[in-house]
Amino acid sequence: MNYTTLTEIPDLSALYRTLMVGAVPLPGIGAGKRTVADPRTAFRVDSVRVDTEHLARYCQATGLRLSNEVPATYPYALAFPLAIKVMAAKDFPFPALGVVHLSNRIEQTRPLRVDEAFDITVHAENLRPHRKGLVIDMVTTYSVAGEDIWRQTSAFLGQGAKFTKDTPQEVTARPEAERFLDFPGDEVGTSTATLRFSPESTRVYAEASGDKNPIHVSKVGAKLFGFPATIAHGMYTHARMLSVLEGVLTGGTRITADFYKPVILPATTGVYVATAGADNASGIGARDLTLRKAKDPSKLHVAARVEPLS
Repeated sequence: MNYTTLTEIPDLSALYRTLMVGAVPLPGIGAGKRTVADPRTAFRVDSVRVDTEHLARYCQATGLRLSNEVPATYPYALAFPLAIKVMAAKDFPFPALGVVHLSNRIEQTRPLRVDEAFDITVHAENLRPHRKGLVIDMVTTYSVAGEDIWRQTSAFLGQGAKFTKDTPQEVTARPEAERFLDFPGDEVGTSTATLRFSPESTRVYAEASGDKNPIHVSKVGAKLFGFPATIAHGMYTHARMLSVLEGVLTGGTRITADFYKPVILPATTGVYVATAGADNASGIGARDLTLRKAKDPSKLHVAARVEPLS
């Protein structure tokens, strides 16, 4: 992996502008041949500290508690510009605009603290086939004093992407991508909480996270990618789901999520929580969560599992 060390996390808005300009075909300028393989481009930023005002805006947008411990989903938002920079590189196997976030897994050995300095690395790996294109994992790691504390694997789908004759056989032979969790089924039980998503609240999250992808903040942008209206960010819906478990699970935690139907705005949803039973020495068991359309719970938006690390 060819890690390039940056002095700071890049500006996400500037990266999006670059991607948008690059997506517009210009006379006499071709996009060039894209390498369809595991990319070698990777980035790291050392000694990153949390901007407490930024964290406060994020917590206000998601409903997560603001404290000396960083919410488990916040590092995704903080490091997301690095992921976009990997996607913008010439050796990324498919265009960054229009990618679909299929699944996400966070593993933290303990909560990160606001007063700590983090070394952050981001790279992409495990390119594999999918019935709708190609999937690749974006891997983000936070370390403190040389110890990996927080690691995230995000599976992104490039719709319509295909292998080429130059793709290594070791890549084309990989099994087809699957979701990280088993499908939860239609047995939903009783809603634990009702969450409402609006274009306004989603713009607040976009401002807080920096992710102003047009599909989330522009009706025109959303329609260009086939949506009838703007949609909520997948990690926004995921973070708000987790707010119902505030204070339940502490210490080492694994949080896994699969994203299904997008939350088209405005929307009213229900969060359903089931306890899987105690499975470690602390007596704290896993929680299975689903986010569903309030008026029709058969329509699944997100399925998640939160479990203690043994």
